[in-house]
Amino acid sequence: MVGFKVIVLGCTIPRTVSCLSLLIASLLFAGVLCAQSSEPAEANAAAESSSVFATADLPSAPTPSPAPDASSSTSLDVQTSAPGAYVKPTESQKFHNFAWNALGPVAFAGSSFAAAIDQGFNFPDKWGQGADAYGARVASNLGISLVTATAQYSLAEAFHEDTAYYRCTCAGFVRRFWHAAVSSVAARRGDDGHRALSVALTVSPFIGPLAAANSWIPSKHGMDLGFHMGEHNLMGQFGQDEALEFIYGGPHTLLGHIQRYFARKSSAAD
Repeated sequence: MVGFKVIVLGCTIPRTVSCLSLLIASLLFAGVLCAQSSEPAEANAAAESSSVFATADLPSAPTPSPAPDASSSTSLDVQTSAPGAYVKPTESQKFHNFAWNALGPVAFAGSSFAAAIDQGFNFPDKWGQGADAYGARVASNLGISLVTATAQYSLAEAFHEDTAYYRCTCAGFVRRFWHAAVSSVAARRGDDGHRALSVALTVSPFIGPLAAANSWIPSKHGMDLGFHMGEHNLMGQFGQDEALEFIYGGPHTLLGHIQRYFARKSSAAD
């Protein structure tokens, strides 16, 4: 997964929001269990195992073998995926993606955004306000990002999981939405790339916040605060996958349609 999934909103949120996040997380777990029963058929049909990585625009992202005529296309209408077998990322590619997630520009941007929200809610209040306090909050969120990404990478290696996001090759809003939702807690496994409940994706969102809440963030209730922040970290993971599916990063996203629109306009002007 890419970097801004580790955005953590450390501010105090009403308990009803926490209950909602837990409810959605429970629904995602149920979705993964349902998806596992139908995944082999999808894998055999190469409907989803041929999807590209969400980080396909990064130098490290592996992609499936292209269709025979895909390499000859230079327009913005080229497909983001081609029929073919699942291609496992190399160890070098996985480590490069880990470094991007932990300390890449998206992680810095996400940490800065989260720090601005924390500053607005004065969380934690002992840090006060001002430029120094904002800098401390940015550094805190970067630390959470680093710990979370390290935990995800380590757990994925230990359990042989491919935690990168693969876009759905299906059609229809509901199917794509559900695919992205399930992918926030499901990873690829095995040579065939079948989907299964991911230890790395479900545990790592809590490790960074728990480490922060019990070390550098001043709090009398470190465990409760850590789990509370972890809930929102997991929700951020869900939101990120939905954004990757619908908003940016591929030709069937909002930005992809905008790019094609301007490309056509440019071609018509020429």
